[in-house]
Amino acid sequence: MEGEATVRVLVVDDQEPFRAAATAVVTHTGGFALVGTAISGEDAVHRGPLLRPDLVLMDLRLPGVDGVEAARRLHTVCPGVLVVVFSTYHPRDLPTAVATPEVAGYFHKSALRPTLLRSIWSTRPR
Repeated sequence: MEGEATVRVLVVDDQEPFRAAATAVVTHTGGFALVGTAISGEDAVHRGPLLRPDLVLMDLRLPGVDGVEAARRLHTVCPGVLVVVFSTYHPRDLPTAVATPEVAGYFHKSALRPTLLRSIWSTRPR
């Protein structure tokens, strides 16, 4: 990530423990900066244009609008944002709706570490 600008990250989850864990991972990973958190899909869509994230780490199951629909809406207000969905579901149990152009990937919440964060960003479509 040397020579690249800092990646601005928004963490979206209705559960405080994962928000805290994801926040810690982001803030302790060089080249990444937490620009905010949101507790719902609607909150993320509202805050997106204000925070201008490059990367959104989004829970799949959120109150109200789920993570996939929130990703769709975010792309209309923040073109070019990379949205990655996290959940406690095993990939084989995911709804097929997760495979959309607006969702760049799915990962189990327990997998979030600095190495995964760097990998997500380095393999993004450009």
